[in-house]
Amino acid sequence: MSGTSADPARHASADPARRASADPARRELDARVLAWMREARWEPGGADEARFDSLARELFAFQYERCAPYRRLCRARGATPEAIRSWREIPPVPTGAFKEMALRSFPERDTVHTFRTSGTGAGARGELHLDTLALYEASLLPTFERHVLPDLAPGERMPILVLAPSRAEVPDSSLSHMFDVVVRQRGAPGSGFDLDLDRVIRRLGEARGPLALCGTAFAFVHLLERLEARDARLALPPGSRAMETGGFKGRAREVPRAELQARIEERLGLAPERVVNQYGMTELASQFYDSVLRYPGEARRKLGPPWARVRLLDPESGKDVARDAPGIVAVLDLANTGSVLALETADLGRRVGDGFELLGREPGAEARGCSIAADQMLEGAP
Repeated sequence: MSGTSADPARHASADPARRASADPARRELDARVLAWMREARWEPGGADEARFDSLARELFAFQYERCAPYRRLCRARGATPEAIRSWREIPPVPTGAFKEMALRSFPERDTVHTFRTSGTGAGARGELHLDTLALYEASLLPTFERHVLPDLAPGERMPILVLAPSRAEVPDSSLSHMFDVVVRQRGAPGSGFDLDLDRVIRRLGEARGPLALCGTAFAFVHLLERLEARDARLALPPGSRAMETGGFKGRAREVPRAELQARIEERLGLAPERVVNQYGMTELASQFYDSVLRYPGEARRKLGPPWARVRLLDPESGKDVARDAPGIVAVLDLANTGSVLALETADLGRRVGDGFELLGREPGAEARGCSIAADQMLEGAP
């Protein structure tokens, strides 16, 4: 098991990847968003709506001015900073557009890091260009803590075993970067990344206290297949939990979420209510998590931080659907200060209480939405 220890020097303010923007207006916006992320208490029930709306509209105006492709899309849709009256009117960009053009709200020369989508085969990969990692890292940690480690005291550490390549192996993976931050900040000694399944199985079998097993959905599938081939079953210590992320569709087969949870229960001894699915994407700085550990006994739903919001859109009109109707998931993320804050995914979702559930992919949504958006963003470009 490769361990990862905290290295405060890597996160010093002198680190170029975490320095403040050179743009005074951007620095002021970043400071306000970061201050929100560092607050210990999150307001319940949408009590922070006015705060979110104000920041979202200010950030939209900033990005409208500085990101030319996004400005062209907004103009084509009749949305300008002067015209919109609510964050719900901010036009979302299909995530597929990140494969077509650089969507940054800062000078290209200020880029310090680029995250890339996994891609499929020889297809284009989406890219998120960053001039600072400060907001990305500040956003991911409190959300992970609240939904994966809700029973730990502030500063308390737990063994975190990650079924994914490390950040050193795939520096352009936002997921590996996220896990790197989590392991360093909340991982107990011995935490780290490991894709040697035999070694992972030995480590799990030797565990004497609660741990968190994290990884992609299909990393879990491969681990479970190794156990099934041996007809082996483990009983992880009480208090353990699993966090899986990514799609359930592999290169040659598809594993439904319910099946994966049942197999985790059978082979690892973790009940479904101890398994948290994360919903995130390369183009976003913030993530959403199943509520089951944070709110045991309540309906399973995806919850995110107060500086992010989800809309469910009608695929034809682009308007919000009725309360109980399914719609395309669109996310507004204030942590996306350096790119665009409003993104339209290709996923279908439905409201569940104060959160949402995923229903699968909307056929052709990404290609259709990206094609229209690309035309609007390229029209009139030099």
